[in-house]
Amino acid sequence: MIQLSERGFGRMPDGQDVVEYSLDNGRGLRLSAINYGGIVTALHVPDRNGHSSNIVLDLPTLPDYVERNPNFGTIVGRFANRLAGGRFEIDGVKHQVTLNNGLNSLHGGNRGFGKRWWHMAPVQHEGATALELRYTSVDGEEGYPGEMRVTVRYSLGTEANAWRIDYEAVCDAPTIVNLSHHGYFNLGGTGSILDHRLTLHASRYAPVDATLIPTGLAEVEGTPFDFRKATAIGARIRQSHPQLLTAKGYDHNWVLDRTDAGGDGLSLAARVEHDPSGRALEVWTTEPGVQFYSGNFLDGSLAGTAGQAWRQSDGLCLETQHFPDSPNHTDFPSTTLRPGEVFRSSTVHRFGIC
Repeated sequence: MIQLSERGFGRMPDGQDVVEYSLDNGRGLRLSAINYGGIVTALHVPDRNGHSSNIVLDLPTLPDYVERNPNFGTIVGRFANRLAGGRFEIDGVKHQVTLNNGLNSLHGGNRGFGKRWWHMAPVQHEGATALELRYTSVDGEEGYPGEMRVTVRYSLGTEANAWRIDYEAVCDAPTIVNLSHHGYFNLGGTGSILDHRLTLHASRYAPVDATLIPTGLAEVEGTPFDFRKATAIGARIRQSHPQLLTAKGYDHNWVLDRTDAGGDGLSLAARVEHDPSGRALEVWTTEPGVQFYSGNFLDGSLAGTAGQAWRQSDGLCLETQHFPDSPNHTDFPSTTLRPGEVFRSSTVHRFGIC
């Protein structure tokens, strides 16, 4: 049985109350989330000895999340990742969205989905309690066309330690959509992620220009971007490869090979292993890509609830998604959503022992 608890988490500057709900599957897996940004504030996972620790980077208070959050634990949209020049075109109509990342738009603009108040409530899903989040993005929000209604559900496995995210969106005008979750993982709960072993089921990735916009696709063979076999993240991150220098580490989209299809259209995207704790994480998704980000821009100016300063490579992101800047690349999978269509996406995080 999934156990549910809740507590007040503070109040927004506009007076809206923020609540933190927690789901506990009784097997050592506990997820906590708030209705501001859909932020996952904690994710406790057992190690090889059965001791559970929080494995996601966090911040102590609601003001920290509102004022300074570098997308710790957020839902990102309308368009996750970057749009070159904040521009795209649908049916000959050109659209301009908010620029918030130099010359580009990132994660939906100045106030993307990770900076919005969501309606969140417990629901029954497949016989267990889950958390359902709903948000309506009005026409013109951050420059995006059409009113978009979004539903996101967080659920935990009852037989195994798994956290599932299901996304759904509809819009009343032609628009674009790319939804993801921006959790920063550290399977040790503290310290660097450079000793984590990563496997990415991808033989291609997207090189980027100086502003981190994809320039096309390339083979990973013979490059530091080849994670088809488990490799320590720190093994090649300091190499002088031009792409590592441009991004100050890994901050790229990998094109999933999708050869290990599971149920519900899910395919194994990534596996992370941490020997000291024994924790392992598998990421399964219906999406065509995954953005691996090695926490390059964490600079020690933020501290977690336990007082530790978050520094470069203290957390890693595996953002399942469509490719960055997809609307401006005809050879990338489409991110267009039209009236009458339903966008659906699912990602499952399976936790175990390595």
